[in-house]
Amino acid sequence: MLSSLRARLLVAFLLVAAAALGTVFAGVLLVGPGYFADAMGHAPGDPTGAAMDEATLAAFGDAMRRALLGASVIAVATAAIVALAVAGRIARPVGTMAQAARRVAGGHYAERVPAVDPAELGELARSFNAMAASLEDTERRRLQLVGDVAHELRTPLATLDGYLEGLEDGVIAPTVETWQLLRSETHRLAGLVDDLTELWRAESHQLSLKAEPVDLQAIASDVARRFAPTAAQKDVSIEVAGNATAVGDRNRVTQIIGNYLSNAIRHAPNRSTVKIAVRQGEEATLSVIDAGPGLTADQCQAVFLRFYRVDPARSRAAGGSGIGLAIVAALAQAMGGRAWAESAGPGLGATFSVALPAA
Repeated sequence: MLSSLRARLLVAFLLVAAAALGTVFAGVLLVGPGYFADAMGHAPGDPTGAAMDEATLAAFGDAMRRALLGASVIAVATAAIVALAVAGRIARPVGTMAQAARRVAGGHYAERVPAVDPAELGELARSFNAMAASLEDTERRRLQLVGDVAHELRTPLATLDGYLEGLEDGVIAPTVETWQLLRSETHRLAGLVDDLTELWRAESHQLSLKAEPVDLQAIASDVARRFAPTAAQKDVSIEVAGNATAVGDRNRVTQIIGNYLSNAIRHAPNRSTVKIAVRQGEEATLSVIDAGPGLTADQCQAVFLRFYRVDPARSRAAGGSGIGLAIVAALAQAMGGRAWAESAGPGLGATFSVALPAA
């Protein structure tokens, strides 16, 4: 019976009440006779006080004990009622959270508890709800990831299986073009697996990072030169401006800028300019600005999710694996920074930024 929180709180309150009553008993019975003698006009040690009638003292002591006993019964009853109410008020939300925790452990991540108490119990309830919401979101993303990966693998595998079956039956001739197509599909599969591995390592903090001061302007210029031939095919120019020194892993910073720039060139209209702006402040910030189709406010948040596509009709072969920006966000966080996107609206271009600790 005493294993419940309510029972233990009740016992604790009653013990406190008993200790207080014992102290009052001892104090009154020890000090009371002296005060009574004073009230009768006989100080301790006075011959008159010594000659006080013993019957009067006995009557006084008996009256005191009866009064204290009656008061104790009333106090214990009152303390028990108050203790039951307070113990119930404390134990009830704790019990509710315990039941909710068992349901969450059983996979019911939508479970929530009311946070009506403004003090510590309310804070505990709010923390529990935040934890449950995080678990629910993680489970949702896990299920979505499984579905997305299955969907992404299905197309190249179906292509490979169809062509291999055709080759086996002699329906498809083993030409150079056939082998090139099969090889491109295996490259797609390998690229998807590599991207998923990279994302997993970044999100689980399994990356080996070498933190050092890096010149963002110099790295951006190197990446721009590497992408210049691709940009030239669309008559897109790349401009780099500004200076900043950040603390991060040089290879991972290069990977982030390369991903941003690749997306910007892919979406930039012909004969436009992609700008890379670098600026130093409390953080070292690099932004890649394009004049492409732009994003809505919701899309600015969603583009960093796994397998998200602004244009659902765009194929993976033309648009990449769909987790490049998720890798960017995970890499930025692993280096103590953050990544985000901004846009004035559809048709008004977009800005993809990363902020890292300043050197």
